[in-house]
Amino acid sequence: MAQRISMKAMPALILAALSGTAAASGFQLMEQGSGLGNAYAGSAAKANDASTIFWNPAGMTQLQAREVSGGLTAVVTSFKFRDKGSSVGAFGGTGDGGDAGGTGWIPNGYLSWALSKDLYVGLGVGAPFGLATKYDKPWKGSAQSDEFDIKTMNINPSIAYRVNDRVSLGGGLSWQKIEADYYRRVAIGPSGPLQLQRVNSHIDVSDSAWGWNVGALFTLSPSTKVGMSYRSAIQYHTDGTLKLRSDGSAAGTATTNALIPSRQSDVTADIKVPDTFVLSVAQRLSDRWEMLGDVSWTGWSSIKQIDIVRSSGPLNGQSAQTLDAKFQNTYRVALGANYALTDAVKLQFGLAYDQSPVKNASTRLVSLPDNDRTWFTFGTQWKPSKGQTLDLGLAYVNLPKTKINHNEALAGRGTMVGDYDPSIWIFNAQYSMAF
Repeated sequence: MAQRISMKAMPALILAALSGTAAASGFQLMEQGSGLGNAYAGSAAKANDASTIFWNPAGMTQLQAREVSGGLTAVVTSFKFRDKGSSVGAFGGTGDGGDAGGTGWIPNGYLSWALSKDLYVGLGVGAPFGLATKYDKPWKGSAQSDEFDIKTMNINPSIAYRVNDRVSLGGGLSWQKIEADYYRRVAIGPSGPLQLQRVNSHIDVSDSAWGWNVGALFTLSPSTKVGMSYRSAIQYHTDGTLKLRSDGSAAGTATTNALIPSRQSDVTADIKVPDTFVLSVAQRLSDRWEMLGDVSWTGWSSIKQIDIVRSSGPLNGQSAQTLDAKFQNTYRVALGANYALTDAVKLQFGLAYDQSPVKNASTRLVSLPDNDRTWFTFGTQWKPSKGQTLDLGLAYVNLPKTKINHNEALAGRGTMVGDYDPSIWIFNAQYSMAF
């Protein structure tokens, strides 16, 4: 008999699906509906389909009575580390960790419904943040990170009202859940470096919290639209567990100590994911050409330091790990163009420059080897009928060679010195239907 999936397991399964490898700076995921072909330029102004619920809920007033959109994005990353004189300390470990990148899948779905001529409601489901780095272990940087995985799920009910023919306003609430898993190697022992044992550490934490978003859309003329939107920061008070498990080896020279048994304690960590502000314009130049522009700001300075603190056991109240991210606020600028090849087919082009919240090699983490990036995108939109639209997008995200010189020697985790040769490819498909 087929095994049934319990209702308690469903949120975890949905969260696992709504995850991905970050393509935008930091661990932000911009892959929310259509727009990849334009590098998400004009995101708060164009209001082409129901995914405007995420970018600017006021855009729902530009849609038909009922619209639904759903899509899937694949993000393929590569982060290959090359050592330039790292020091691993008592933890040992050899090798450069292989390729810490991988492939992430990011689904999304949106529904917009007109209650009257001027009043719309909508619902969006997506993943605004995510991260996945995984090294071949053990490697030289195992004391700092072997694997780091962040997943989010965002459920966003929204409302929009058309004030008049020129102004629309919108807003929404966001229920957002986060899960994070952090694996690394530690060395522990009762006395002295000769008795240290290598241990695999796994920290997993989770929480859910509420946020909000607002937006305004201005139709300045039949050919010009300007949109503004703001999405709030969300404060999490996560809790979870720290698990230590011996890998059967000693970190120093020979030891007579028996291998430690598995240990577990509760932990807590506070994290505030950033707020964002977007200003967009959509300008139709002719029957064939449309230009799109976007300037966005992200408040990454909300993440300076993440303290993971034990909340049970003999070490209750003591720090289990501190992540010194030292993030700084960022800007992103995007330009896009659409060309109507036929009444049914539109070609899309995009270019964007995306700042990283990581500003130098000393604050760059092996769990997040981030850098400034440039997006080059292309897409096509096909309308097989009046109420159906298929968007396909492709992006190459170029990152320069990324240097790291991250010193955690005082904490016994060595210093990672080297560089990364990173690259990112993104593929997107989005289907929208009006009915």
